[in-house]
Amino acid sequence: MRRLYGFLVALFYSFPVQLLLNNLKRNLVLVLCWIVLFAMVTGNFGKYLGIPYLFLDPEYLNEVDFTSFFIMGCVTAGFATAFHITTYIMDGHRFSFVGTLPKPFTRFSLNNSLIPAAFLGVYIYQIIVFQINNQYTEKQSVFLHLAGLLGGYVLTTLVFFAYFRFTNKDIFRYMVCRIDEKLKQNVGVTRASALKKLNIARKNQVRVDNYLDLNLRIRKVEESGFYDRATILQVFDQNHFNLVVIEIFIFIVVLVLGIFKDSPAFQLPAAASFTIFLTIFVMLAGAFEYWFGNWAATFALILFLIINHLTGTGFFSRRYEAFGLNYQQPPVEYNIDNLRLISDSTAVAEDKATTEQILNNWRNKLKSSRPALVLLCVSGGGKRAALWTFATLQHADSLTRGALMDHTVLITGASGGLIGASYFRELVLRQKTGQQVNPYHHRYRTRISSDNLNPLIFSLLANDLFVGFTSYEYAGNYYRRDRAYTFEEQLNQSTEGMMDKPLSAYAGAEARAIIPIIILSPTIVNDGRKLFIGAQPVSYLNMDIHSWPEYPDAKIGGVDFQRLFSQHGASNLRFLTALRMCATFPYITPNTTLPTNPPVQIMDAGISDNFGISDAVRFMFAFQQWIEKNASEIILISIRDSPKLGSIPPQQEQSIVDALTQPISSVYNNFENFQDINSDLLLGHARKWLSIPLHRIDIQYQTESYLPILQGMDSIRHTSMRASLSWRLTEREKQDILGNLNSPSNRQQLEKLKKLLQ
Repeated sequence: MRRLYGFLVALFYSFPVQLLLNNLKRNLVLVLCWIVLFAMVTGNFGKYLGIPYLFLDPEYLNEVDFTSFFIMGCVTAGFATAFHITTYIMDGHRFSFVGTLPKPFTRFSLNNSLIPAAFLGVYIYQIIVFQINNQYTEKQSVFLHLAGLLGGYVLTTLVFFAYFRFTNKDIFRYMVCRIDEKLKQNVGVTRASALKKLNIARKNQVRVDNYLDLNLRIRKVEESGFYDRATILQVFDQNHFNLVVIEIFIFIVVLVLGIFKDSPAFQLPAAASFTIFLTIFVMLAGAFEYWFGNWAATFALILFLIINHLTGTGFFSRRYEAFGLNYQQPPVEYNIDNLRLISDSTAVAEDKATTEQILNNWRNKLKSSRPALVLLCVSGGGKRAALWTFATLQHADSLTRGALMDHTVLITGASGGLIGASYFRELVLRQKTGQQVNPYHHRYRTRISSDNLNPLIFSLLANDLFVGFTSYEYAGNYYRRDRAYTFEEQLNQSTEGMMDKPLSAYAGAEARAIIPIIILSPTIVNDGRKLFIGAQPVSYLNMDIHSWPEYPDAKIGGVDFQRLFSQHGASNLRFLTALRMCATFPYITPNTTLPTNPPVQIMDAGISDNFGISDAVRFMFAFQQWIEKNASEIILISIRDSPKLGSIPPQQEQSIVDALTQPISSVYNNFENFQDINSDLLLGHARKWLSIPLHRIDIQYQTESYLPILQGMDSIRHTSMRASLSWRLTEREKQDILGNLNSPSNRQQLEKLKKLLQ
């Protein structure tokens, strides 16, 4: 019993345990960073957005291999080293015996490695489980991945500690050579901090009885009282100076990488970019503590308030522009009077006449007096929606022998769904104009499903957080190579440059009814209205305000992009920019600022209607008379990346946090339900005022695991889990999306479509 007690006492007062307790007591910010990483790799944070997969299946140059895991090993080791540096700066003086040892920082880091070692072990375990159960990776490949991770971790650690070995001094070497004493005496803030730490070193030492030596043997702490405390403290301060050099070096490396961010070789895995961001944050925390001591948190808060104020006044503000628009022209007035002017009855009549001619060309193309008219509505949902929509259109159009696209008049929707539909429409256009293109080839599915997230996250870290270094020219105007540019360039590469053209490039093909009209409708942040973007003006989508002339306060629901920016080169808008504006994923893809007074910002189309059905109903209402006279029936096809009738989750006991967040979380969790209810209402009314049949076909991405996930079975090891909402998909997710076309419900809907078009 006495031995057990003695062992427990020795364990409790060991250096690793005391450092762990010290971190939990004094360095909660650093511990929180580790908790975030633990939560990400275990799937307890951000799984719906696919964040864990970025760590467990990192992609570099479109490959998950030794190199991608090697990079993850390097940045993970860098973060662990930053953690040791910051802890050493903050609390090394509380353990002054370390200053009497050779290689003090190296020994300190070894004993401070309980949290990093635990994370590395959990990370390796999660990688093995995920790669085998979700990616179906062979054991040999898993071993290669782990070799890359550990190789990068060990190599980076050795490089850092090699530097520390030649620069950090112990007590004996320092007593011969005092390097920066005069420098520290001349810096008031540093001197005050040093004096405070000296006082702590004299009075508030943490008891430590033993420590781990570099050969992993337990050593007893020798009495250090015969050394002058001030001299020991100078050892720590000299080490601090060298550690700050490392911090500055890493910071400069990130800035330099920002210059080359458009080169694929410099686009690190997204998880690596996030880890680098955490590393910088941890190092800045250490620098603040080094300079300001107990005032660090106060100074950090004051600095944040100052930056926040300056940003609000426009000092740090940065606008993300729509490529193709001329921002040198005076901004157009954005007010109610101008919105009414561009949506008046004259504008509506002109735009209706133009589109009715397109409808006549469509009817004549089909050589039928009253063909079936198809309206195609696609949902948002990041990369999974892009792949799901594209694969569905390939399958459905092939199944109907091209009749689907021939009968489709209009395509509406949001985000990733519009990207997939636009890409397929482009392939059909090229085929119909005589180019050697097979729209049904599987390689196009591979292209549309390639990664867009890694370069975006890296651009956010290496460029957007600091400064934009370079610009590029488009349509005679110059724009910054910012994160918006990065997104478009990645999308351009994914689609082989096929859609890198202005809006006007599609006007002729749409006018001749070679391809369907596409109307993109991102949301205006300022007032919640839609921004209708098309190759032709579409002010007729607002004609409902003219159906009640005696009510002058009818609210305009949308703004016609072509008419509002006619003086800014609206027709020159890059089509990829229009897609980007519709796919503004929060915090990832930036909001676009348009040249108006006051400036308006644009967000994802899914904010107002993630399924595009309301725009289709607006189109039916505008051309009701023409449709009833010239079409036999309307087929509304909804390609959605979420189930229409998801099961209601069981009631669970609420925690205090759940009760506080329920008013907000309930709105967020039911966002699609609100839109579905409104869409069903609109279509229900449309069936009443239409005199021809209106058919609805829903092709849904819904995996078998959807219900268990709703019920809380949220393990990342579940092999049939629903694909994440992200701009990057794992191989397992791609297979799951493509395989969903063969579900019984989707096969039934596709057969129904085939019969209707026959």
